[in-house]
Amino acid sequence: MQLAPGIRAALASLLLLALVLGVWHLATLPKASRQNADADYAALMGSPRSSLPAPLQIAQAAWLQLKSPFRNGGLNDKGIAIHLAWSLGRVLLGFAIAMLVAVPLGFLIGSSPFAYRSLNPFIQVLKPISPLAWMPLALYTIQDSSACSIFVISICSAWPMLLNTAHGVGSVKREWLDVARTLEVSPWRKGFHLLLPAAAPTILTGMRISMGIAWLVIVAAEMLVGGTGIGYFVWNEWNNLSLANVIFAIAVIGLTGMLLDLGFAGLGRLVAWQE
Repeated sequence: MQLAPGIRAALASLLLLALVLGVWHLATLPKASRQNADADYAALMGSPRSSLPAPLQIAQAAWLQLKSPFRNGGLNDKGIAIHLAWSLGRVLLGFAIAMLVAVPLGFLIGSSPFAYRSLNPFIQVLKPISPLAWMPLALYTIQDSSACSIFVISICSAWPMLLNTAHGVGSVKREWLDVARTLEVSPWRKGFHLLLPAAAPTILTGMRISMGIAWLVIVAAEMLVGGTGIGYFVWNEWNNLSLANVIFAIAVIGLTGMLLDLGFAGLGRLVAWQE
């Protein structure tokens, strides 16, 4: 029986995952030579040498974390769900602020050659700056770690949305704009009924890219500022030398990023279908 392409792809992904886990498990099996070397190292240094956790240890760490994801036992004893909620909240708020600024500005740049020529030098200078380079300045001026993270997310999210919006608006067919000009359509009506629907797929692509970048940056930002968030969880578990929890958190970061990307991909397909 011929399987559907989607099912075959899913089976191939599962087989690849099983292969990776199998190789990982074999690589972490204890060996006599390794045990002797560890004993010699412990005799010299006074402490055992750590090794990469096996998949079973990762599964055990994941089970312990998922048993009580909302626990709140203090600064360094919060459940994974609490840290994840803080990170998602910062990302979504920073993303929303960036969208409120970048999309209208992108409309202005895309529809006005004068605005494009005037603002393009500033865009080209500011766009290559790493978002984390703004963190010291943000910490000095804002003096709040959570607000600084949101500020950094806003900066890194703005550029893909701004440029994609400008490109989408600038790519609207000239014939449509001529018709709107002939009919003396108001700027607001032209923007909402002509430019926005025509540029929506390109704008959503920019939003999808921005969300991916924002989720990348929040982890690094939370490692710097600390307190709460999935990035702080990773750094705190590293300080505790719990590599199993670190790897578990990395898996949570990857799965969350995949779900966010799938959400924007579905929204993009919905917009394309309605057109």
